[in-house]
Amino acid sequence: MPSPGEGSAEQGYSQHCNSSIMSDPITLNVGGKLYTTSLSTLTSFPDSMLGAMFSGKMPTKKDSQGNCFIDRDGKVFRYILNFLRTSHLDLPDDYQEMGLLRREADFYQIQPLIEALQEKEVELSKAEKNAMLNITLDQRTQTVHFTVREAPQIYSLSSSNMEVFNAHIFSTSCLFLKLLGSKLYYCFNGNLSSISSYLQDPNHLTLDWVATVEGLPEEEYTRQNLKRLWVVPANKQINSFQACTFLSSQDSSQS
Repeated sequence: MPSPGEGSAEQGYSQHCNSSIMSDPITLNVGGKLYTTSLSTLTSFPDSMLGAMFSGKMPTKKDSQGNCFIDRDGKVFRYILNFLRTSHLDLPDDYQEMGLLRREADFYQIQPLIEALQEKEVELSKAEKNAMLNITLDQRTQTVHFTVREAPQIYSLSSSNMEVFNAHIFSTSCLFLKLLGSKLYYCFNGNLSSISSYLQDPNHLTLDWVATVEGLPEEEYTRQNLKRLWVVPANKQINSFQACTFLSSQDSSQS
C-alpha cells in the first residue's frame, strides 16, 4: 500500500497530465527500452492495467531518469503500444513470438488485444494446415585429398570419395522451418551449431553438408571447411537423403 506521500504524488502526476489536456508526451521504460507516447494512448482502454496505472488508480515506479518503469519485455511492447494507438493488431508476416505477445497482453489485461490475438492464432493455424512445401535435393560424389600422419615426421598422401549434399527447402509455413531448424545442427570444428543461426529468410532454408569420409582425419574436416549434419536430440548423423526426407515428412505431419 503506498504511503500518504506516495499517493499524493500519484494524484498530482495524474492531475498534471489531465491539466495538459492529455497531450504531453510520456516516456516509458519497458524492460530497458524507451517508448514515448501520450496519456490518451495509454488510457485508451480504461479497464486495462495501463489504463489503471495512468489514471492514478495504481501506483507507478520510476527509473533513475524519472521515466515510468515497467518490468516487462521491452521488445514486444511496440506491438502493444501500436494496438493502443490504432486498435488494430499489426504484426510482420514472419512474426514468431505469438506466445510471448499473448502473455504480455494477458499481463496488461487489454481484452480487445487478447481477442485479436486469439483470432490471429486461428488464422495462422488454418494457414499452417494448408502450407506449401518444396524441397530441391542435389547429391554428387567428390574426391577429397588429404594427408595422413603415419608416424612422427612421416606423412602420406591419401584420397577418398566423398558424398556432398545440398538441399533447398521452401515452405509457406515459417513455423515448419523454425521447427526443422531447431532439430538440425552442423558439426564443424568439433562443435555442434544450430542451423537456425543460418536462417536469413523465414521461408527458405539451404543446407550444405558432407557424409562421413572413411579415413579422413577430424582436423581435415575443419581445414577443408566440410560440415556434417546431425539431428538433435536424436544424435543421428545424416549421411543420405533418405534420412533427410524422412525428417522433413515427420515435421510436416506435426505442423
